[in-house]
Amino acid sequence: MNGQKYPRSYWREIDLPKFSKLDGDLSVDVAIVGAGMTGITAAYLLTQQGKKVALFEAGSVLNGTTGHTTAKITAQHGLLYDELISHFGEENAKLYYESHIDALGFIRRTVNEENIDCDFSDQDAVIYSVTDEYKQKIETEAEAYKKLGIPSELKSSIPFPIEVKNALVMKDQSQFHPLKYLRALLKKAVDAGCQVYENTTAKDITVEGGTVLHTKDGQKVSCGHVIIASHWPFFDKRGLFFARMYASRSYAIGVKSDKEYPGGMYISADSPTRSIRYTPHNGENLLVIGGENHRTGKNEDTEKHYQALADFTENVFGNGDYTYRWSAQDMDTLDKLPYIGPLKDDEETILVATGYKKWGMTTSTLAGHILTDYVLNRESPYKDLYHPSRFELDPSLKKAVTFNAEVAGHLVKGKLEYIPKFPGDLAVGEGGVVLVDGKRAGGYKDETGKLYLVDTTCTHLGCECEWNNAEKTWDCPCHGSRFSYGGDVVEGPAIESLKKLEG
Repeated sequence: MNGQKYPRSYWREIDLPKFSKLDGDLSVDVAIVGAGMTGITAAYLLTQQGKKVALFEAGSVLNGTTGHTTAKITAQHGLLYDELISHFGEENAKLYYESHIDALGFIRRTVNEENIDCDFSDQDAVIYSVTDEYKQKIETEAEAYKKLGIPSELKSSIPFPIEVKNALVMKDQSQFHPLKYLRALLKKAVDAGCQVYENTTAKDITVEGGTVLHTKDGQKVSCGHVIIASHWPFFDKRGLFFARMYASRSYAIGVKSDKEYPGGMYISADSPTRSIRYTPHNGENLLVIGGENHRTGKNEDTEKHYQALADFTENVFGNGDYTYRWSAQDMDTLDKLPYIGPLKDDEETILVATGYKKWGMTTSTLAGHILTDYVLNRESPYKDLYHPSRFELDPSLKKAVTFNAEVAGHLVKGKLEYIPKFPGDLAVGEGGVVLVDGKRAGGYKDETGKLYLVDTTCTHLGCECEWNNAEKTWDCPCHGSRFSYGGDVVEGPAIESLKKLEG
């Protein structure tokens, strides 16, 4: 297996535009924080309406979750619709489906109208079961599809050597190369006047005397609206999203194959999840195999997840020799619906979009449209369903209590745990929790033997980070912040780096 040599996302093997850092104050109609699918979609739509837009990215554009996806465009989001009917009613469940079909339709139309070469193709989405328990759940979900008028089919098999109990097909879904699509969309926005600034970290927002976005380096961006599309909202003083979401990680590998692929996008209902699809790759098929979900910072051996996917691929396709591998971080809300809309009911100049779970390609497109409707003061049938201030506490109250109890546990971890290892005990290429001056710390020894020591206390709200040996990062199990082995922020909501320590 040669996958260890290629720890990268296949999607990122294309040339992406480069932009400069913001070097002074600015005044625009709309400031968008986050240059991923949501931010670029909103920028494209708003510039078409004549709005003066600036897009800000803490790193480089399209380097976050959008570049680490399985790139399905679908309204089939696991076994969801029966649950939505139960918790929110048939009308809202149908709105959920229709909103995501609208988003898919927008991508399809845009690809055709703008003539975007992004490997777009229509595919059926299929969820299958391998156990009797999930066979029954899929049958229940099929009944929900019928109630909602979702074009579908219940089958007894899938075209792979997997013994399934049944499979539910959602017709006419799609797949694409996300970065090829967004590179073209971003160019259209820039051509229409959108300003883009990379390596520009947003730190705060003030509203007294007008809405102002403040950067980490001290610049001020005066604007009519701020759109926070940064995966996890960097500005959480009013929304309290840290108490209403949790972060999870999933994994994917890309395996070259010269075999004919039967078409379709497949995902298992059972656990561990297995996702199967393909993408064109230099005249061949690249199998994209995903799964292995777990809460961020709550798994000691992350390397094993890539191995599990490779074993599955070898068992099913006869080839587990992967060329690409990547992982993604997703934000889960307590009631399984994303938060899209005003950060606070009486303050609609600050808009937010987050909590897409594992369906970001479709949901982020939907979010771009809803946020555009807020800026332009247009009506939308979907605003109320996704409003961040909704609180249908059935079914989320019990989960909220459990989740926040777990957070409390991580806040005191490290003050009580026994740490048997010292920095000098680390082998070359090894990282982990160590004891420094009698206190918990994080250590990593690189391939040259250089030692990196950091305080593992997350700079967001003080939880203790855990070592991720597959990505060589420190991951916070409370709210999903991630840091490099040297302590730099890889993923928010944290803005400040981990404190560096002396050995």
